[in-house]
Order: sequence, then structure tokens, then C-alpha cells
Amino acid sequence: MISLTNISKQFVGTPLFQDVSFHIGTGDRIALVGSNGTGKSTLMKIIAGYLDADTGTITQSRFTTSGYLPQDGVYHQGKTLYDEVATVFQDITSLQNRLADISREIQNRTHGGDSPSPELVELLEELGNIQHTIEHRDGYTIDARIKQILSGLGFAENDLKRMTEEFSGGWQMRIEIAKLLLLEPTVLLLDEPTNHLDIESLQWLENYLQSYKGSIILVSHDSRFLDNIVHRVIEISVGKVTFFTGNFSSYLKQKELRDGQMRAAYEQQQQLIEKTEQFVSRFRYDKRRARQAQSRLKVLEKMERIEMEGSEKAVSFHFPEAPRPGRVILELDGVTKSYGLHTVFHKVSLRVDRGDRIALLGVNGAGKSTLARIIAGSERIQSGERRPGHNVIISYFSQNLADALDPELTIIQTLDTIAPSASQRELRTLLGCFLFSGDDVFKPVSVLSGGEKSRLAIAKMLLKPANFLIFDEPTNHLDARSKAVLQQSMLKYSGSYLIVSHDRDFLAPLINKVISIGKTGLDVFPGSVDEYLSGTHHKADEQSSVQQHASEKKSPSQRDKERKRVEAEHRRHLNTRLKPLKDKQHTLEDYISRAETRKAEIEAAFSDPQTYTDDGTIQNLHIEHDQITARLDALYSEWAETEEMLEGISKE
Repeated sequence: MISLTNISKQFVGTPLFQDVSFHIGTGDRIALVGSNGTGKSTLMKIIAGYLDADTGTITQSRFTTSGYLPQDGVYHQGKTLYDEVATVFQDITSLQNRLADISREIQNRTHGGDSPSPELVELLEELGNIQHTIEHRDGYTIDARIKQILSGLGFAENDLKRMTEEFSGGWQMRIEIAKLLLLEPTVLLLDEPTNHLDIESLQWLENYLQSYKGSIILVSHDSRFLDNIVHRVIEISVGKVTFFTGNFSSYLKQKELRDGQMRAAYEQQQQLIEKTEQFVSRFRYDKRRARQAQSRLKVLEKMERIEMEGSEKAVSFHFPEAPRPGRVILELDGVTKSYGLHTVFHKVSLRVDRGDRIALLGVNGAGKSTLARIIAGSERIQSGERRPGHNVIISYFSQNLADALDPELTIIQTLDTIAPSASQRELRTLLGCFLFSGDDVFKPVSVLSGGEKSRLAIAKMLLKPANFLIFDEPTNHLDARSKAVLQQSMLKYSGSYLIVSHDRDFLAPLINKVISIGKTGLDVFPGSVDEYLSGTHHKADEQSSVQQHASEKKSPSQRDKERKRVEAEHRRHLNTRLKPLKDKQHTLEDYISRAETRKAEIEAAFSDPQTYTDDGTIQNLHIEHDQITARLDALYSEWAETEEMLEGISKE
């Protein structure tokens, strides 16, 4: 569909990549990978047509369309959420309006038994083509599709009539994702789409993309997301691209093998170069061997040098030691939190014990960040009690912590104020883990981007002695290397922590307890994130934190027996709730099938000139067509609502 030939691009005289050539075929699932700054986003913009290459050509088939999602910077205003998303169907809306105009014109041109004029035949042909186009684009299911996509991305029914400017930056990006998915381009280019999603909507998007009909090109630091979608990887490194077949995990294995072979070849070549240069230096002025030295010098000049990407030494960071806390880290007892008339939490209770490593999950808007702030002690509550344990020292990273950095200080001075006893080398090593290297460490905070400030805020937090860490979305601005440094450091950390994050691979090895925020309060699940997400977390919504603590006093066999009983009871309860909805859905599908069949029969009659010989018949058909179209819209909406209810119950 799209072919790139000898594409090159440079910025300020520094080449990003040179002579890049590859083909994007039908149904391809491609990941663009590489270190920060290698040009992944730039290459994606060139493919999408948002940026020109310095050299090379891009060709594509006539019917290829592309849709591009940038990392950020998208803002919508002036329309409701529903109307904004529906703008992708403007061409269909225009066709539907044209269809109505043609139908009226055909009716006006039809007179008794007159044979159809050439103009009438032409109108009938246009009407048939438009009907075919609308059917091909599923134009009669627009409403249901819009609601399905928006629901999957986490929007509620009452969001549909809200103005788009009321939504925050992350939700603005979700609106753009919804528009792209509804547009259904033949090539979908997504630059870090997971940064704006919670785990529930991320899993929905993952499932949706797995069955997407077009080709997909992804830039993402979420390795599990890539693993589950892509089957080709294109790596950009030292200005060149390398191609790998398989998912992201397969790429990592192939890369390790290739890098080992290249490193051996590089070292061998360096030894040859060194020996040759020594020979030339020694004998170039020796009359007997000058010719031989000159010959070897020419070999050196013609030699194609092996380039290795800057080697990244394994960096290990250790949290500073903090006093050992008591057995209980923190307790919340009957906490209620409201913003005006909106109650976020009502009389919730929770206990964090020493050694707890908690993932705080829930859909966007459920109150994850609010709860994190309450636990950290930076959010006022209306009632209830927050009780920190003995000797507990909390360190808290919030999504807006970057705003609290002193803009007058340089990057390295910011860390020096926290750890004055640390050496410059230690501070620069830590900053290197978070993508600050060389003279970058002397930049003032005031000139840093939002992402750079967030990375600096994490580095600053890691220098403070604490025995309870609270992180709110710490990985959004980290590349794979920085995430690995943070993850490895937390694995070695002896204290307790709570993390709000949608990055499953980051959480997987770290977590031993999951707290999920649902409609009925907090659900505490002792186990890993993978166990929780795989469905072994099924508990009755009514189970409270107090009941969970009581169960901890039972023996392992008693707890296992109790867990199985609760799960069986939950499955029975679930089936009781699901059955009537499934029956309703089957009935709706039967109604839809019959209505679609009749609608097709009427539209076939519209294409028959004989239909227009009787004014009464054509008028009745138009009335019936309008009624069936309205009836189908209602059926599609009812089916979508039933599907949402089924999905909601299944998630519970």
C-alpha cells in the first residue's frame, strides 16, 4: 500500500536516518522502536504526510488512506463530544442528504406510464451508487458505532452531550483516538496511544486493534501492548533501520543475538584497524616497506566501518535507607471525599501493611489520583480518619509534581539540594538514567518541557529517604531504559509502595496486592496484577475491607475454600444477571435482521423505474423506508446499550 524509497531526514545538520526503504503491506502490524531522539515520531509524520523528507520518495496505492495520532497537542472545542466524533462521517451525511434530494427529484420526474427519460435513468444510477456507498461504509449504523467506540474508550453516556472543551488533555486525546477508529483508514499510525488510557480502556483498544482490518504502525513504550498487536518491528538506530519479523519479545531476542554478533565483528574490526594503523605509522617512511604501508592505508580508507549505537552500561540505583516502620503503614477509616455535590468516596476503609506493594486500578474518573492524594496526606477529606503508622515516612510523586520544581535552579542543582552529600558523579549517573546527559544537566528547569520536568521530579523523589512510596502514573514520560531503571530499583527497595499506573509490564513484577476502585467502593485483591486482570479477582462487590482483613486471620486452606465459594457464588449471580440481557440481545438481533431485509427490498424497488409509475406506491415506500430507518437506529442503539450492560456486568 505504501512504499518508502531512500528516505532521509536531518535536523540542524544532524542526520536522524538515511536511505530508509521499506514497504507497508495490507494488514501489516508494525512497531517503530529505537532510543529517544532516533526519529521514530519523525518517520511516522513523514509516512502520514505531516512532514517532508529531505530526500527519497513515498508512493502509495490510489485507495490508501492514513490516520495519524500524535503524542499530544490535540484540542477540540465548539461541539459536543458526540457531534465532534460524528464529524468523521460528514461525507456519509452529505450522501444521505443527496439521497433524499434524488428520491424527491425522481418522484417529480415520474409521470404515469411514460418511459424513463435519460435524465431519470441517470438519477436512478446515481441513487444506486450512493446507496451502495452508504451500505459499504455501514452508514446506517453510525450512531451505534459512535457510542460503542466512545464507551470502549471510557466515556459515559452522559458525556455525549458535554462540550469537548470541558475534557482534560488525556480525554482530548481519547476523542482523537475515537475519531481515527471510526474513520477506519487503511493505514493507522499511532504515536504513544497508551499514554492517555487506563488499564480498562487500554485492554479494550488492544482487543479492538487486534481485529482491525487495516494496517497499523505503532510507537509505544508499552511492551505488552506491542507484543499483543505487532508482527513486524522496524528499529531505528545510528541513522539506519533494521527489520525484524515477530512480536516485540521476539525482536528483543533477535536484537540481543544480532548485537552480540555485531559487537564481536566491531571489536575484531577495531583490532584490525589498530594493528594496521600501527603498521602504517611505523613503516610509511621506511623505503623498503613504504609501498606496503601505503597499500594498507588505502585499505583502511576504503573499509566500511561498523557503527555501534552508544553502549548503555547497566545502571543500578538504590533507594536511600529509611527507618523501619511499624507493622501497619497507614489506615483509612470511614473516609468520605466530595467535590461540591459530587461524592468521590463514601465511608471507605483501607489498611496498608508493611511489605505491601500495591497497584491502584480503576477507570479514569473513578478517583485513583484522589485516593492517592488522600493516602499521601495532601488531600482534605470531609469525614473519616486517616492514620499513618509508626515511623512512616511518605514520598509522593504526583502527575503535577513537576510544577513545584524551582525554575531558577539547573537540573543538577535540583538534585543537589535534596542530596548534598552525593557526589556529582552519582547525581549525573542518576540523571543519565532519566535521559539527562552531557551539558543537559546544566539547563535551567524553566526551559524544560513537561515530560522533562516529570522525569526530573521522579529522579528528585528517588533521593529522599522514605519507607512508603506513592507514585501516580510515573511511567508516562519514561522510555524503556528509564522505566527499567525505576523498576529494578523498586524491586530492590525494602519499603512499601502504592502505584497508580496502566503499564502492565511495569507493574507485573512489582505488585503483591491490587486495590480496584469500583462503583461500590474499594475491592482489595491479594495477588499480582496479571492474576487480577486474568479474572481470578472475582469477588462480590459487597465485600468490604473489614471482611478482607478478617479473612487474613484464617488458615490458607480456609481462605482458599472461602475464595472458591465466593467465586462460585459470584458466577451463579453473574449468570442470573446476564441471561435476560443475552435473551434480549438475541431478540433485538432478530428484529434488526428482519428490518434490514425489508429495507434492502425497498431500496431495490427505488432502483426499479417501474416503481415510479404509481405516485401512491412510491410515496408509501418512502414513508416505510423512513420508518424502518428510524426503527433500525433505535434498535441499533438499544442493542449497543444492551451490549454495554453485558460488558459492564462481565467486568464487575
